[in-house]
Amino acid sequence: MMATPTVLPEQGARLAELARAGDVERLADEVLAYTAGYSGHWGRESRWVTDGLDLVAPDRKGELLMAILERCSRITEAEQRRVTNELLQILVKPFCSSRTPEAAAVALGFAARHTSYLGGDQQRRMAELLLDAGQPLPPEVVAMMRRTVAHGYWGVEGFLKPLLARLDVPALNPGEAWADRALTDVASLDPAEADRWHALFRHAATATSAKPSQKWEKAGRALLDELTEPGDRLRGWLALVGRPRTIRLNRGPWEPDVNEAFDQYNATPLRGLVWLAAFLPEHPETARVLGALVETALRKVAGIGPRNPKTANAAVYALSRIPTGEALAQIARLAARVTYKGTAKELNAALDARAVALGLTRDEVEELAVPAYGLTEVGRRVEQFGAASATLDVSAGAVTVTWRNSAGKVVRSIPAAVRSEHPETLAEFRAAVKDVEKMLSAQAERLDRQLLAQRVWPFDAWRARYLDHPLVGTLARRLIWLVDDVPCGYADGTLRTAEGKEIAAGTTVRLWHPIGRDVSEVLAWRGWLETNRVTQPFKQAHREVYLLTAAEERTRVYSNRYAAHILRQHQFHALAAVRGWRNKLRMMVDDSYEPATRELPQWGLRAEFWIEGIGEDWDADTTESGAYLRLATDQVRFYPLTAPVHYAHAGGGGYEQWVDQGAQPTEPVPLAEIPPLVLSEILRDVDLFVGVASVGNDPTWQDGGPGGRFREYWASYSFGELSGTAQTRREMLERLVPRLAVADRAKVDGRFLVVRGDLRTYKIHLGSGNILMSPNDQYLCIVPKQAAGSSGKDVFLPFEGDRVLAVILSKALMLAKDTAITDPTITQQIRR
Repeated sequence: MMATPTVLPEQGARLAELARAGDVERLADEVLAYTAGYSGHWGRESRWVTDGLDLVAPDRKGELLMAILERCSRITEAEQRRVTNELLQILVKPFCSSRTPEAAAVALGFAARHTSYLGGDQQRRMAELLLDAGQPLPPEVVAMMRRTVAHGYWGVEGFLKPLLARLDVPALNPGEAWADRALTDVASLDPAEADRWHALFRHAATATSAKPSQKWEKAGRALLDELTEPGDRLRGWLALVGRPRTIRLNRGPWEPDVNEAFDQYNATPLRGLVWLAAFLPEHPETARVLGALVETALRKVAGIGPRNPKTANAAVYALSRIPTGEALAQIARLAARVTYKGTAKELNAALDARAVALGLTRDEVEELAVPAYGLTEVGRRVEQFGAASATLDVSAGAVTVTWRNSAGKVVRSIPAAVRSEHPETLAEFRAAVKDVEKMLSAQAERLDRQLLAQRVWPFDAWRARYLDHPLVGTLARRLIWLVDDVPCGYADGTLRTAEGKEIAAGTTVRLWHPIGRDVSEVLAWRGWLETNRVTQPFKQAHREVYLLTAAEERTRVYSNRYAAHILRQHQFHALAAVRGWRNKLRMMVDDSYEPATRELPQWGLRAEFWIEGIGEDWDADTTESGAYLRLATDQVRFYPLTAPVHYAHAGGGGYEQWVDQGAQPTEPVPLAEIPPLVLSEILRDVDLFVGVASVGNDPTWQDGGPGGRFREYWASYSFGELSGTAQTRREMLERLVPRLAVADRAKVDGRFLVVRGDLRTYKIHLGSGNILMSPNDQYLCIVPKQAAGSSGKDVFLPFEGDRVLAVILSKALMLAKDTAITDPTITQQIRR
């Protein structure tokens, strides 16, 4: 807790002076300055503040209340927000208890800046005071009442619903960018057309089921048919969903950031409008807007989780009803990226249904769904804009656009003539570029998953859908394939073996994996990548292989290889979802949780990674919403896919299977019986989780974190033995360092890349990227920037995705020239 600040006489005098002068804005600033350092409750020690505020003229007190409220809504520090909200409760109380319409207007205006405020009976009483005085209820007040009903707070059934039913107000709440634009646009139309739009809004507000009924759909289609060209308007509104709120709400003491959530009432008419988008005349932008809406609605917010899954599911439903290639492409792209279980289920169902309708397998539909996006050859599209042109180039995982003016000269920005004379074509082209970036990432992830799936393709189908596909080909041509079990890659316009022999045709194709291959073959392909300067979209030739160890042979049914690590929970949770694991955030509550699991239906197995929340201090060990900040890791196990699930208490205590009375628990599958490919890929995932999410990676944790509790772990991880991923990193650096500009100053030595500067010698750990410097292995803290590794951008790497390797290279290149470093946070440590 912060100490309560000492009250100086001049503070009270200044507050009283501002109050008497009616300087509401400066008075509100003074109050916020005080609450920033005050941690108590409003009583005797802070009475001078409330007494001072009471000196404000009665007709200005409402203005003061709202000025403090506006500032409170922007406070990010939880304790200051609590203190300020408690003061606001004191200041608003007289307005709530008064029986005058003027006081009711202030109280309701204050309440409208919250998700909900006061009881339903109080809201109704004050609303009727205004209505009886001939004053309409402001739209934002109606919005707050609707949110109260949507929440089901304070017995609203008998109080607010009858009142709201009497009001003649639009069916959308103001306060969100999309709804404000819709209301503004409709208000500008002629009355008849505006009435038709409001009828559509009212119909959309009845979208209370998970999917539309035939009756609802029929009525919606009829309303759409009455409108004049509704497509552009509706798409324009939907594109604004998720933008910052236009009326900012004040957070209660324990509320998550409500300004990041969708309006609880508007979410229902929004769902209806999204459904209706499926019935618009075909337009490529419709699918694009709906696809983006899925991602917007699923973006996670602290304390909330996904912002609004029901909107995401509605957009998936709408996409599934649109019979175009663009819609199918969005579904396929999202199915490869979305990790939220409910929406992923809807996407999978949509793809399965499309596969049945087309008489294809699910995999075939996903492959055929990838558009060319106007690319006329693998990785290239040239778009003419009159005499000017733009070249879209996709190579080595990067998407670039090169503009040429009417004279054919390369220019850095879009020519003015293109903007003025071809705005629609330009908008479509720029949208296509964004689509290419999103789809490229999704396809890389899908191909990575195929390494474990071990799918086999007929050669001709594979060539059309992968090697020669205008977009997917930019990935496929950077991978190693087995054509009739002969390893080959793409070079000089054709498939070739590592020795350069051309492969013109074949019968079957599958992705090559290093497990089970001769070491000489693996090394040959690594050399081939470097010789041909091929950067793979993910590790394949350099992929880590995890074989059963002697310790795992002794433990027999579980691996302790990655036990006893401390992970940042939220980073682990996000990474697990990307890798196809199912996990649930652990809360510091009396509840039980499953382990992190990855189901492997094609192998009939389920992998489990046992984890538990750690810590007992609510302030130091949890987020504001109560989720553990850190996890401790334990065993990795495998079970039959249909085995009962394990559960353990959030804070530990051991996992156990929950089985019916009299039934026996299912035993784990011995590790020796797990296919080597499966064991390797699952342990690779877990190594990735530890390597990325461990607190040992944090260069600022030298003190061991809260209370120094993790100092020993941090030191052992930061400079300890190398994991499988770090060993691959070392092998890569051993080949790479001799080709660096600082080769004469750098060498790989055991667990470290040793770099000789002019001032000191530095040892960069190949696992964590943390640094020790001579003499006496003094720790050097360098916090990498988000774009870490940019200084090494000209260094060729044969694979994408290893951020720590990029950080190590960036640090090495910088430290080799330590006399040129100007960052004082670094120089002060080096020259100390």
